[in-house]
Amino acid sequence: MQKEMIEKLHKNLLKWYAKSGRKELPWRNLQGKANRAYAVYISEIMLQQTQVKVVLEKFYFPFLQKFPTLLSLANAKEDEILKAWQGLGYYTRARNLKKAAQQCVEEFGGFLPRKKKDLLKLCGIGNYTAGAVACFGYDACESFVDANISRILLRIFALENPTTKELEARAKLILNFKEPFDHNQALLDIGALLCLPKNPKCKLCPLNAFCKGKDTPDLYTKAKKTKYENLELDLLILEFKGKFAIQKSTKKLYKGLYNFPFGEKIYLCNAKFVGEFKHTYTKYKLHIRIYHQILQKKNAKFEFKSLKELENLALSNLSLKALQIFKAQNAF
Repeated sequence: MQKEMIEKLHKNLLKWYAKSGRKELPWRNLQGKANRAYAVYISEIMLQQTQVKVVLEKFYFPFLQKFPTLLSLANAKEDEILKAWQGLGYYTRARNLKKAAQQCVEEFGGFLPRKKKDLLKLCGIGNYTAGAVACFGYDACESFVDANISRILLRIFALENPTTKELEARAKLILNFKEPFDHNQALLDIGALLCLPKNPKCKLCPLNAFCKGKDTPDLYTKAKKTKYENLELDLLILEFKGKFAIQKSTKKLYKGLYNFPFGEKIYLCNAKFVGEFKHTYTKYKLHIRIYHQILQKKNAKFEFKSLKELENLALSNLSLKALQIFKAQNAF
């Protein structure tokens, strides 16, 4: 792509962003704020695997209110962070937030580093997040590639099987070194609003004139189908004197989160069937059957908590769904 064409691309991109970009998003309006990079960092981690609307309406502001600084995050108990993250899923992100915050305290004076190479040293931060935090948090001139930007690059340059390095090189090729913040935000918005995986709105796209793949856009977005494993599990709500049995998971799947006991075919003879639901988690499609039993003797394997106490614990989404069904059935 020639220099003149890139300059025209920049002009079209910025003009579109000025008129149609999502400039109202709170993490894009932090210039001059003392804690800007941290707030950008939290938004970027939350937006991984999660829709903007969900992050904005339910999680971003409450999380920052509870953990307003990197230091507060570093000093927080993991249980507190997981509870604040409850409902966002992919809890490894939350655990990595604490680890990265502690790294910043130990290695970077309690602040997020400004340079991409230093950001990459932090737990849970890859090339995209490091570039985005450097650019949006510190106005660094960085290019980066996420799923949205990748799709744009694939179509513009008509790339069918490029490597990650090739895509990153193309992103750098078209980077606007004078206006990197607006340039990158515009690309993210075009990927989210126009250059869609299916039925892209090519006629509305400001990059249409430069796009080699506009006539066959689906050719460059062949998604791999996720293969799910179907599992049928029993979940037990064991009650003893008005309190309910839970376990804190130490396994990777739900590490650090609390769950009601569950597994394959573990229902008890005297347990009452409560209900059932379906739940998807990573590569699993789960069919969950809920059973309730009042115990005559406390089981030392579990912790027992009241419904009020359960509200303050970081329950997995799986157990939250089961609890909601149980409470509805029993009119709590």
